[in-house]
Amino acid sequence: MATTMLPSPSLPPTPRGALSTRCSLQAPTHAHRVLEGVSRRRHAPVQRARPEAAAYAREIGACVRARRWGAACDAFAAMRAAGAAPDRFLLPQVLRACAGADAPRLAAAAHALAAKGGPALADDAVVGNAVVAMYAALGDVRAARAAFASLPERDVVAWTALVGAYANAGELGEAFQLFESMQASGVRPDVISWNTLVSGFARNGDIGAALDLFDEMRLRGVKPRVSSWNCIISGCVQNARYDEALGVFLEMCETEMPDAVTIASILPACTGLMALGLGEQLHSYVVRCGIKLNVYIGSSLIGMYSECREFAYARSVFAAIDGERNVTVWNELIQSYISDGRMDKACEAFNLMQQDGLKPDTVTYNNFIAAYARAGQKELANELLSGMMNVSLKPNVVSMNALISGLHQFGLCADALEVFRYMQLLNSGDAKRWTFLDNSKPIQPNGTTITSVLSLLTDLKLDRLGKEVHCYALRNGLTSNIFVSSKLVDLYGKTGDMVSAANVFQGIRNKNVVTWNSLLAAYKHNRKPEVVLKLFCEMLESNLLPNLVTVQIALLSSGMTMASGYGRELHGYIQKNWPDGYPVTLASELIDMYGKCGKIEDARLAFERSVEKDVAVWNAMMSCYLLHRMPRDVKRLFEILEQSRTRPDPVTFILLLSACKQEGSMVEARSYFYSMEDLYGIKPSLKHYTCMVDIMGTAGLLEESLELVQKMPVEPDACLWSTVLKACKLHSDLDVAAKAAKALFELEPNNASNYMLLSNIYANSGFWDSTESVRDAMTEHGLHVETQCSWLYLGTSVDLFEAGDLSHPAFEDILSTWKDLASRMAESGYAPQDVEPYCNVQVDPLSCHHTERIAVCYGLISMRAHEPIRVSKNFRMCKECHSSIKFISRDKKREILISDGCTYHHFSDGSCSCGDMW
Repeated sequence: MATTMLPSPSLPPTPRGALSTRCSLQAPTHAHRVLEGVSRRRHAPVQRARPEAAAYAREIGACVRARRWGAACDAFAAMRAAGAAPDRFLLPQVLRACAGADAPRLAAAAHALAAKGGPALADDAVVGNAVVAMYAALGDVRAARAAFASLPERDVVAWTALVGAYANAGELGEAFQLFESMQASGVRPDVISWNTLVSGFARNGDIGAALDLFDEMRLRGVKPRVSSWNCIISGCVQNARYDEALGVFLEMCETEMPDAVTIASILPACTGLMALGLGEQLHSYVVRCGIKLNVYIGSSLIGMYSECREFAYARSVFAAIDGERNVTVWNELIQSYISDGRMDKACEAFNLMQQDGLKPDTVTYNNFIAAYARAGQKELANELLSGMMNVSLKPNVVSMNALISGLHQFGLCADALEVFRYMQLLNSGDAKRWTFLDNSKPIQPNGTTITSVLSLLTDLKLDRLGKEVHCYALRNGLTSNIFVSSKLVDLYGKTGDMVSAANVFQGIRNKNVVTWNSLLAAYKHNRKPEVVLKLFCEMLESNLLPNLVTVQIALLSSGMTMASGYGRELHGYIQKNWPDGYPVTLASELIDMYGKCGKIEDARLAFERSVEKDVAVWNAMMSCYLLHRMPRDVKRLFEILEQSRTRPDPVTFILLLSACKQEGSMVEARSYFYSMEDLYGIKPSLKHYTCMVDIMGTAGLLEESLELVQKMPVEPDACLWSTVLKACKLHSDLDVAAKAAKALFELEPNNASNYMLLSNIYANSGFWDSTESVRDAMTEHGLHVETQCSWLYLGTSVDLFEAGDLSHPAFEDILSTWKDLASRMAESGYAPQDVEPYCNVQVDPLSCHHTERIAVCYGLISMRAHEPIRVSKNFRMCKECHSSIKFISRDKKREILISDGCTYHHFSDGSCSCGDMW
């Protein structure tokens, strides 16, 4: 969002005068005053409402039907002030209005009026049921239970209201026991009772139990209505389980016709899945069936079109809404303009809403607060918080969440953390910056707050603070929120604490696809792809269907382990579930997976069969060619890309420059480098300069590369200096190496790989004292080298070989096989330097541990003679292993394919596809 498009502080949405009147959703002070005095009066038995009370009764009834709860409470207060009293027909509506206005004190006073109104009110079943329902709606389970216990007779309405109270409070076990007790007492639940229980389980995320109860309802002879299906759909959507919501919706359509509530409920699922096509079909269904485009369907449609960036359709829906537009619809329109980056139009809509006789609510302000925070305009966001107080609105937890999330998105992490800190303060004197808020009652963080803060801490790698937030969530019962738990898994995974990540995951009761994706991504991030594939199979066994993200993670892990069998199965799954062409993101991952598995022809076939090819798909294919050291194919594909009118992006030129490095073509590299900006308007970034420095360094032009670094319009980063250092190792240039190392250690003093690189440079040049000094420095800084490991794909499983781990069940056979190969190598005139695998693990943790060689030996033992051996490694292959495996491929007449993350090596008959250059 461009900052220049945001309004100035003097413009809406903080018009002091326009919002000076009291919000109607707040219970009026006069109503409180009248009803608080009720308990001090003596009451005669309430008779049928007198004729002079009829006008008040009509007004209250009209307000309740229009859901104008505050206005209904005002009318009731005026009625009592005039000396009129409600009868048993009007009082239930008053009680409903108290619940709708979320006014617990007013509700208690109305309850007292009913209790002291004599038998005509106290013993009336409808009034009694209304009292129970009122407390249930207010979330006061204890009061609802007490009111239920005082009823002389308990019918199905009373039982259902109490079941709903417990379900709304998340006490599903109690709700179910009450449901069973109702039947045991001889009261048969009706469809509304079943809907209440089903809805409670669905809203609380236990969709499986909700569906089981739904089936049980049908077995008990209660025919589900459309409202029954709507309960489950709504519950799925509220828990962001959009795929399941669509599944239930499609099942419903086989037997029932969706109504307006169904459409309003399912549209947010289309929004969450960005399913514009289905959303448009639902819109057509509304028009075709003559369903009134009310504010509920209208607001859902506006939200769906806005999220799918079809802003013109969103505004046309707004214009077509039947009847009066409420605040919710105006808020959706305002959000549509904000999402489109048109803050001037958002402010114009803000003013038009007030001209239409409506008062902006907390949601309206929250939309603007989020917009300002995302643009980094924290002063304007804070001014809006203050402005809410001036118009009798109170910032709520959503306001603070919008502020935290927006500041985080803009990169103002310290400010976002300060907002979270305020929310935890109990002493108002500490919150000096927040004096415009009611600091006597700090806003308590909820699950969304914790999720946002954990996301922020994950990005900053602040694991210690993350654990503190985890403790806070445990103390306040927030870890049951599935999004909090999933984000905790993500935090621990990205900070390397997989034990904690796995423990959090195991503690999640109702695991869904999102929680599984968090764990799978965590293991992939920590380079444990074999675990990812194992867990992926477990997820399928738990009857959960993978989504797009799951498939992406599994494809990446298949490529990392060269598990082509898994990859092919995933390809089949993709073709089955996306028959009309799979998303471009999956196309890119498929191409990448086949390339890393050595299946270059399959990668090319996946590329050619991609229905839509964006630049990422082209880049994925070029990257495959690059991995297989096919630079001419990279450049040829770029020529085809230009002819296809697909515009290259910065990544495309990084791949082209890397292809030039493989060919050693400095002239072509310069041509591509300068054509970026001249022909395509792509300004060279630091990564492009790093590629040029790499090409020059590989060619031995180290001094020239330093000159380029000095002339760059951007500051060099650690990656660039590491590239210079690698070139110094290649050409044994200690002078340039010293300069590069000095700059590198200033930028990354705690990166172990930098120390390894410098140590190897000194070792190759015979400077052993300097080598020891570098390694001593590593020890002083407490740095540890990532464990070297290799993976062998065996068709149905992946075996892991870690440096120093001798626990493999076939290790003795592996050792015997290697000794036999070593003696044959010696007889042929080549003697390997390290005869014993892992022999130097304890002595030298920085040298290669030859894990790929061990994996190849196990492949010779465990695989059929004609099968290619596929190994993946997390470190660049050393010369010793490369020479050894060349010999093994000739001696055993085996194809051996090894990917080391930098180059793909295809060994056959004593030679390697890399041409001994990697």
